[in-house]
Amino acid sequence: MKIRTGFGYDVHALAAGRELFIGGVRIEHPFGLDGHSDADVLIHAICDALLGAAGLRDIGVLFPDTAAEYKGIDSKILLTRTIQAIRDAGYEISNIDSTIIAQSPKLSPYIPRMRETLASVMQIPIDDISIKATTTEHLGFAGREEGMAAYASALICSRTHINTI
Repeated sequence: MKIRTGFGYDVHALAAGRELFIGGVRIEHPFGLDGHSDADVLIHAICDALLGAAGLRDIGVLFPDTAAEYKGIDSKILLTRTIQAIRDAGYEISNIDSTIIAQSPKLSPYIPRMRETLASVMQIPIDDISIKATTTEHLGFAGREEGMAAYASALICSRTHINTI
């Protein structure tokens, strides 16, 4: 039986003139997140958690921000490629637990759609994805609404373990 855990973290600054995507869902907000791709902090943290669990380094190694092919890319594509990489390494996702840190907007109404979107992209049951959102009570960069962050943990199992359950 081989079970592995991984942890991911991502942060991006808020910027004018960009759309805001979190968990693969477009969110109405006057600012978006600044980054080489669409800067989806939640998906990036999940990718890092999955890659770390599988021992496949991190999102910056797999999808470098110096590569023109990733400029403006939809992070759901990066997540799809991450899932393929961990499956190629012989693993399947058991579950994902994540937290988004943002002072505004209120993200609770968007979480069901985020879970649906991510479950579809990762091809896992929606019940295997937990997404929470919190503020920092106006403390730090997120509290000052300068940026947003996300944390994620992933539990993956080797396929041989899954097939014996």
